[in-house]
Amino acid sequence: MKARLLEDYLEILENSPLVAGIDLGSLTTKALIMGWNGSHKIICYHIIRSGSIYRTAANKVMDESLKMAGLRMEDLRCIISTGYGRASASYSNGEVTEITCHALGARKLFPDAHTVIDIGGQDSKVICLNTMGQIGSFVMNDKCAAGTGRFIEVMCAALETKLEEIGELSLKAQEEIEVSSVCTVFAESEVISLLARGCHKADIAAGIHAAIARRITNMVEKNRFKERVVMTGGVAKNIGVVRALEKKLGTSLLIPEEPQIVGALGAALVAAERVKQAENGKSRRRDP
Repeated sequence: MKARLLEDYLEILENSPLVAGIDLGSLTTKALIMGWNGSHKIICYHIIRSGSIYRTAANKVMDESLKMAGLRMEDLRCIISTGYGRASASYSNGEVTEITCHALGARKLFPDAHTVIDIGGQDSKVICLNTMGQIGSFVMNDKCAAGTGRFIEVMCAALETKLEEIGELSLKAQEEIEVSSVCTVFAESEVISLLARGCHKADIAAGIHAAIARRITNMVEKNRFKERVVMTGGVAKNIGVVRALEKKLGTSLLIPEEPQIVGALGAALVAAERVKQAENGKSRRRDP
């Protein structure tokens, strides 16, 4: 899976306390190591498949991240975990909800953001931020896989199309064939029936993305929608979903360079704040 080590990390290592965030999602696990020196510079991040055992994924992603940066666990001042499997990171110093972490991460990357749409492996979230960047309200769909990364994976299997290709495929559609079901199982049967009728894959793919956009838009409308919308999560890499959402919402979406690490970034920011608070507390205790 994807990993990245920033070129200027040596300067950060020498001049900054180090913290980390880990996001244990249903499909992927992400770790991010950051230097806290007031500017919160990312040193490296790593993304792997979660697999069936979260504890194994938590250990593996952190081990590989530390190895990448040439660090040891004891070099990290604080580690915060988030996501479905956040309790499985036995080495973490605390757990924070993914709602909080995605809001913090998105606002860090886009300081003027007011709405965050996160579409992960098995859930979707719409978070509304106030003018101070704090969470005003949120809506979450975690009861059904419709409109999530898992939904798209099942649709790709039905279309016999690679996950990384379905977005571009949908942009070639001549028409948008409606996929009416919001249930993953029924939608899969519907797609198979459409193929049997001779419908083009691109047209079906466009319909799949439009169905996702309708579902997410319904969630947005339940919230206090404000423009400057950030989209996070792995589905943000699907250009077909992005374009379908932009059409339904009537606004352009802000997409991070790596949308899958936003939750881990938010967790690292929480870790940095805890280090700051601890240092301030020590400073006050030393004052006469």
